[in-house]
Amino acid sequence: MQRMIEPHRGSEGAEPQSSALWRWANRLPKIDLHRHLEGSLRLVTLTELARAYAIPLPSYDVEGLRPHVQMVEDAPDFRRFIDKFELLRKFYTSREAIQRITREAIIDAALDNIVYLELRFNPLALARVQGFAFADVVAWVLEATAEAEQETGMRTCLILQIPRQEPLAVADKIVDIAIANFGRWVRGVDLAGDEVTYPPELFIEPFQRAYDAGLHITVHAGEAMGADSVRRAILYLHPQRIGHGIRSIEDSSVIRMLYDQGLALEVCPTSNLHTGVVPTLAAHPLADLLRLRLRVTLNTDDPGVSATTLTDEVLVAVERIGVAPGAMYRMLRHSAEAAFIPDEERAGLCARLAQALAHDPDGLAAFTATAAAN
Repeated sequence: MQRMIEPHRGSEGAEPQSSALWRWANRLPKIDLHRHLEGSLRLVTLTELARAYAIPLPSYDVEGLRPHVQMVEDAPDFRRFIDKFELLRKFYTSREAIQRITREAIIDAALDNIVYLELRFNPLALARVQGFAFADVVAWVLEATAEAEQETGMRTCLILQIPRQEPLAVADKIVDIAIANFGRWVRGVDLAGDEVTYPPELFIEPFQRAYDAGLHITVHAGEAMGADSVRRAILYLHPQRIGHGIRSIEDSSVIRMLYDQGLALEVCPTSNLHTGVVPTLAAHPLADLLRLRLRVTLNTDDPGVSATTLTDEVLVAVERIGVAPGAMYRMLRHSAEAAFIPDEERAGLCARLAQALAHDPDGLAAFTATAAAN
């Protein structure tokens, strides 16, 4: 497969691609459970779609466009991060554009040696520009996912994202579509958006319906808001995972809830820096969360906006946060166990990961030992 992913412009001080550490991180089989389709667009694709569909851009040159859609020159700030999506949302102009963006997001993950991907998307964001029906955009993403999975050999599952700031009727509609499409590819729902203004208890009814239908549930919490956001998500919405959740560290009782219920955290370090949730990567609580024996997973969030890959996130965790390299195998096993993949496929996923680690006896032993501990 020809590599089409754009050159990475990651965190300052990142290892060059010739280094032994980068080669280890890149070769490591990986799982990404928290990746947004809307934050995974290639810059080259943006310029090509803009020309094809007459989308006005501040620049039609990749480097000129970069600061408008990536966090490369911005001081960390949640509002600045979210503002990047104002321009990115203009590109869902046709079935062909949506399917191209979906296929490329999956291909780019596979090129980073990701073995299993969960890609989440907001049907409203994909439908709004042209007034498409929600059911249509979900069907288009499903079709492109099936094609890309066949092309790459990388298993991909989908999560339908519910925006907190929209009327509750939107949440109900997205849950209805998720239930109707629940199967091989559509596996769950996610609550995302302004967690300060729109608390979890506003969404009890649609999430109860999703839970009753057997859909998996993840909730963005403990990112812009503190540990109480995580507590309320757990109490009201039946999550199996928490998106980000790093501010759980602020309250030991929330840590205990996560531990006792075996809930996984979808941690995205570079994103947490860019949104200002942590002041520096050295202050990130990832290592502490691991020491507390929580089910921590490592993810990218919005790789196009943060100019990152999961290989880069591994390097960030080791070099900038101080996580021991051996902990990557623990997090990999946590990801496999917390994945929303159909249960009958989980053993096969773990076997594939073990096979990919066969060249690394110590890593394989750590991966296997984590399963025994669980």
